[in-house]
Amino acid sequence: MTFRIDLNCDMGEGFGAYSIGNDEQILPYITSANIACGFHAGDPATMRKTVIAALDKKVAVGAHPGLPDLIGFGRRNMSITPAEAYEYVVYQVGALEAFIRAEGGSMQHVKPHGALYNMAAVDPELAEAIAEAVYRVNPELFLVGLAGSHLIEKGLQAGLRVKNEVFADRTYQHDGTLTPRSQPDALITDEEKAVSQVIRMIKEGKVATRQAVDKEIVAETVCIHGDGQHAVEFAKRIRATLEESGIAVMAMGLET
Repeated sequence: MTFRIDLNCDMGEGFGAYSIGNDEQILPYITSANIACGFHAGDPATMRKTVIAALDKKVAVGAHPGLPDLIGFGRRNMSITPAEAYEYVVYQVGALEAFIRAEGGSMQHVKPHGALYNMAAVDPELAEAIAEAVYRVNPELFLVGLAGSHLIEKGLQAGLRVKNEVFADRTYQHDGTLTPRSQPDALITDEEKAVSQVIRMIKEGKVATRQAVDKEIVAETVCIHGDGQHAVEFAKRIRATLEESGIAVMAMGLET
């Protein structure tokens, strides 16, 4: 059996001259970049700079729309209607797409950020609104969502191509959701465990949950985070380990 995976990272989450993360150093090791669109992080200058850097490294680019919550970095749940979710996504995707086109590129995907992502995973109405927004902006885009979630289901129903996303450095609950960041065991800080979790999700289609039971999972794109203390070293290590394990690493539209 041939295994293929996309390796993505959230990027452009700074403001003007102030950068968050290690975007330029991580770009050589990933295949897709999720670029913040100004609501949870980012601004026009940062968006343009990140798009240029990603295209220069031949990394596929996508929009990373979030909730309008700069202070909370888009990680706090907000009470929003499906109509508002639709409008937020159309607004942010459109803004980033303009920067990508201006630099001669094309957008590959949309991946909601933070609380918006997690809310849509369990709320079918929000998921449907987001999927409709992406489809109406460009029906050729991939919609990235938590593996097995409502966002994946509603994306398929809308007629979009979808990608089930898994996380290298996050722990899972028995229902397939991510452990909330407010809990002490939400993050995996042991690099060996993180890499092993990824390899198992790809090759076996299973992940160990915090309830000590295995959960079946579909892994089509893996998220790594670029703002950790050893983020660059981890990106380099996971890319090398995937390839050494016989897993082809490629962007979302290149599987065939």
